[in-house]
Amino acid sequence: MTQPTRRTFLRSSAFCGIGVGFGLADLLPGAAAVAGPRRRPPPRAQAVIQLHLGGGLSHLDTFDPKPEAPVEVRGPFGTVKSKLQGEPLSDLLRHTAAIADKLTVVRSVTHSEADHDRGTHSMLTGFQPSPAITYPSLGAVVAHELGVRNDLPPYVCVPAAGGFFGTGYLSAAFAPFSVGDSPAARRFQVRDLSAPANVDAARLQRRRQLRHDLDRGFGCLGAGDVLEASEAFYRQAYALIESPTARAAFDLQQEPDAMKDRYGRNGAGLGALLARRLVQAGARCVVVNLGGFDHHAQIGRELAARMGEVDQAFAAVIADLDASGLLDQTLVLLTTEFGRTPRLNNDAGRDHWSRVFSIAMAGGGVARGNVLGASNATGAEPERDPVRPADLAATVYSLLGIDPEKKLMASGGRPIDLVRDGRVLHEVLG
Repeated sequence: MTQPTRRTFLRSSAFCGIGVGFGLADLLPGAAAVAGPRRRPPPRAQAVIQLHLGGGLSHLDTFDPKPEAPVEVRGPFGTVKSKLQGEPLSDLLRHTAAIADKLTVVRSVTHSEADHDRGTHSMLTGFQPSPAITYPSLGAVVAHELGVRNDLPPYVCVPAAGGFFGTGYLSAAFAPFSVGDSPAARRFQVRDLSAPANVDAARLQRRRQLRHDLDRGFGCLGAGDVLEASEAFYRQAYALIESPTARAAFDLQQEPDAMKDRYGRNGAGLGALLARRLVQAGARCVVVNLGGFDHHAQIGRELAARMGEVDQAFAAVIADLDASGLLDQTLVLLTTEFGRTPRLNNDAGRDHWSRVFSIAMAGGGVARGNVLGASNATGAEPERDPVRPADLAATVYSLLGIDPEKKLMASGGRPIDLVRDGRVLHEVLG
């Protein structure tokens, strides 16, 4: 048997030492495996765009107005007749009202988490928070199940991912790609989309080879799952950098000025326009993460200033996708973590309220011109057809061709339900 040379021995030992020192296994948990047979329902949607309004959108002042209620309940806004079976929407939603015949509005979403973090976790994962396990976001599950298409990251967050947009017990290989800045920024440039200016193709290839050689050295740690996750992550990154077509999907300069004006030249509008470009090019899930909806005071002024951008962007992306024939294969969601209190407080605002609130859905197999559920006369409780976050998750997964009854394998060999105690909302399906 050939004896190892001193150089070989030192090189192998160095790789093992670096692996122990950096604790790579803690940074990149192993990729989850499917437990049991994989069953996929026929997909109705090929991709999902989610506009998530962080802070807690007031249902009473947007999708579930109560024009006959006392002023302290109905709030400061009037209503506008919509194309949603003649149902009124808030006059903050004039653009949305005009395309409401393409929507399903769910007015009976409910859960028990009136804290921002816990409510956000519930809506983005379909699970109540648990001290025992961290659950993956919807986008991470979509990336895990559907994978890369056309060299684009399967899961993208615009401008950046929040605390509960991550992978949970899934591998870091399924983490979101964050563009890093608002598309409305004056010098908007997607972070990490190109190699540094001083790194030419030859140097980039040398770096790839060096990283590959380094990763092989970790084999002495028995860290196969860790290396597989790392390799998948870097493979996606290099494919994106090296693909002009994929990089072009992020380039809003290719959109005409008239289209930017149609969506709105702001974070919501250009974020939604970027999302449309990305799913059209092959991304599986794009979340436009919009904050600023926690209106404890002066909701009449503050919500009016914020909601106009969202109304224009949401209506534009739905109408644009429909005109291009892509709406039927693209699921569009407008979500938030909870609603607001049924009565205005002493500061003319509304506080946190999770007992009932509204979301909107369109495309990707969702019925057009539909309303599911209702709140009571004061918007305080579901009056009929309560919908829980797990039901929403089961429905989204099913529309994307992901079996909501399957189990994923967490670290330590633990099978975890993809959805627990949720049902597919057949009432919203077209």
